[in-house]
Amino acid sequence: MATFLSRLGRLAFRRRGVTLLLWLLIFGGMGFAASSAPAPPADTFSMPGTESQEAFDLLTEKFPDASVDGASARVVVRAPEGAKITTPSTRTTVERLVAELGTSSPQVVGVADPYESPAVSISEDETTAYMVVTYKVPAMEVDDKAHDALDAATEQAREAGLTVEAGGDAVKIEQAMGGTGEQIGILISAIVLVLTFGSMIAAGMPLITALIGVGIGISGITALGSTLGLSGTTSTLAMMIGLAVGIDYALFIVSRFRAERAEGRTPEEAAGRAVGTAGSAVVFAGLTVIVALAGLAVVNIPMLTKMGLAAAGTVAVSVLVAITLVPALLGFAPVKVMARKGRLRYAVKPLSDRKQRRAAKHEAKLAGKTGPNLGSRWASYVLRHPVVVLLVGVIGLGTIAVPAMNLELGLPGEGQMSTQTTQRKAYDLLSESFGPGFNGPLMVTVQAEDAKAAGAEIGKALAKTDGVAAVSPATANKTGDTAILNVVPESGPTEKRTEELVHALRDTADDLEKSTASRILVTGQTAMFIDFSQTLDDALLPYLGLVVGLAFLLLMVVFRSVLVPLKAALGFLLSVAAALGAVVAVFQWGWLADVFGIDAPGPIMSTMPIFMIGVVFGLAMDYEVFLVSRMRESYAHGARPAQAVVDGFRYGGRVVGAAAVIMMSVFSGFIVEDNDFVKMIGFALAIAVLFDAFVVRMAIVPALFALLGKSAWWLPKWLDRILPRVDVEGEKLGRVEETPRSHQERTLVG
Repeated sequence: MATFLSRLGRLAFRRRGVTLLLWLLIFGGMGFAASSAPAPPADTFSMPGTESQEAFDLLTEKFPDASVDGASARVVVRAPEGAKITTPSTRTTVERLVAELGTSSPQVVGVADPYESPAVSISEDETTAYMVVTYKVPAMEVDDKAHDALDAATEQAREAGLTVEAGGDAVKIEQAMGGTGEQIGILISAIVLVLTFGSMIAAGMPLITALIGVGIGISGITALGSTLGLSGTTSTLAMMIGLAVGIDYALFIVSRFRAERAEGRTPEEAAGRAVGTAGSAVVFAGLTVIVALAGLAVVNIPMLTKMGLAAAGTVAVSVLVAITLVPALLGFAPVKVMARKGRLRYAVKPLSDRKQRRAAKHEAKLAGKTGPNLGSRWASYVLRHPVVVLLVGVIGLGTIAVPAMNLELGLPGEGQMSTQTTQRKAYDLLSESFGPGFNGPLMVTVQAEDAKAAGAEIGKALAKTDGVAAVSPATANKTGDTAILNVVPESGPTEKRTEELVHALRDTADDLEKSTASRILVTGQTAMFIDFSQTLDDALLPYLGLVVGLAFLLLMVVFRSVLVPLKAALGFLLSVAAALGAVVAVFQWGWLADVFGIDAPGPIMSTMPIFMIGVVFGLAMDYEVFLVSRMRESYAHGARPAQAVVDGFRYGGRVVGAAAVIMMSVFSGFIVEDNDFVKMIGFALAIAVLFDAFVVRMAIVPALFALLGKSAWWLPKWLDRILPRVDVEGEKLGRVEETPRSHQERTLVG
């Protein structure tokens, strides 16, 4: 592996013009393909194998005219203080609003007049009413004109004295990301890279190559969107993880190139060794990320599977960019990529006598600075106090992880939006006037020969279930073989009582099916959210087992050890548990809610743990591979175990720390966004990287190495014989390459 990649790096360095041109052609070609491709399909949410999905498919088949796929907006109106919604003047204003909404956009199918069904649409105190605006297109296809028309109609009613708010999936999201936080994160990343390298050129390479890799990946997703059914949101995870690993991978190769140049190798030799060693680590780190993302397929939710595979493809592109385009760019600036103060040492042309004296003087100055750096001093401290460091790290993370035992999963709803949004205001108005369960009604489908009669009997039975506030009359389809009932819970959509009610209704339905000779299914948005959370919850352990198991095998091949991948996996689980504990404490319990600007603490978004595991696992294995591979390289070349740990931190600690700070800054940028769920993802990823990089990889890992000694690299002989040898540490390169040259020789040739 190392030999092949070393040759590839040398080839890219020598043929840098051709390599750069090929990548630019690929970038431009993918961009052209994306711009000329048909529009991607709208988001489709499905959960094969769940009762909610089965009922939804049945409704699509049996009620073709009901537009179950169409978006809807629920407009809530409240009369002025002291007045009622039924007074003539107020009624005239409301009816004018109904008419305006009905003709506001060609996408509107119709509007339900609240005065035609006052028992359902007008509150008991007659102060509040609501109307449902139905659209003939899904929520993702509602255009800006329709959004603006809805806003204009509601604003006109407000000017007439009514309190008017709107909720539903047809309403424009007011909590859209502004992008400011992401820009701040990238700016901080650039600053960290400049401080790390001391060179604008070296700092710019990781950012440029990462953007090229992400651009190619996102363009590919867009180009294949209509063919493979990839919606516009499929690229969300690909962009996040692609940018993260793209910067990391280029950072490690550029850093290794600089280290090889500092040891006296020519630019081409340095590029070859950088790609052969750090590039080998990039390949295997990329494989672990791809395993984690492709493993999302085990969840059996098509949307997540597509997102995972698309992100995995983008990571693969980032790996190829790192091992080919990065050495090519290094070929264009082999000197300027070095720190500014020491560039004379690496001149590629013969130096004048004066410049040679300056270079010799600077090298003599550097010779006195070859002692321990911050990374090696920290490693030496850990080696002297391994038990203390290990206990502090494990107990500290274990304590932070305690709140994760009370993790409650849910999906985002209007009740968790900012109190400044119209969706949240509409939600609160309905809860106050109609009850909290009105915002999350359940839908029961009944299949029978006489569905309307069976539905009436079933409705009476369901109304007796604890937690049910009301049950609507059964509505049958044209053929009379399927009916629908709406069940309004007493509790809100995200409350635990509602989840218990869904299970109770399904248990009752099982008994009623025999007595009524019917097939009964419970669905609705609330039930679908509950099923979605349950599906993710059930898939969490299998997903963890698959990802950690495959990564364990990969790391065992890379490090020729059983204990190194074992502690890597256990350390990852510890950091993820601590991150989940912090998320629960802040976003579910409300600790420091004012600091982070959280309006409504509540259940943790169901998709967050799965996404966090996938993203953080990839980054954690990056840090593990790059840090420990330097230790393994030193150990393979004859260093004692303790010295190998020090060497690993001397050469890799600063770079891994910089990579972690960059990722933390990128993810932390999302915390300043208005959307609570975007805040949650940004906070979770940032704090997980903090725990994993600085506590697990830089404290617990070296402490365990100190305690294990040579045992850390133990591998049974029988296993050693059957495992393939990939030479990630470049042991073969060390035997075949020339020894470093003298200063006088390298200043003349490169």
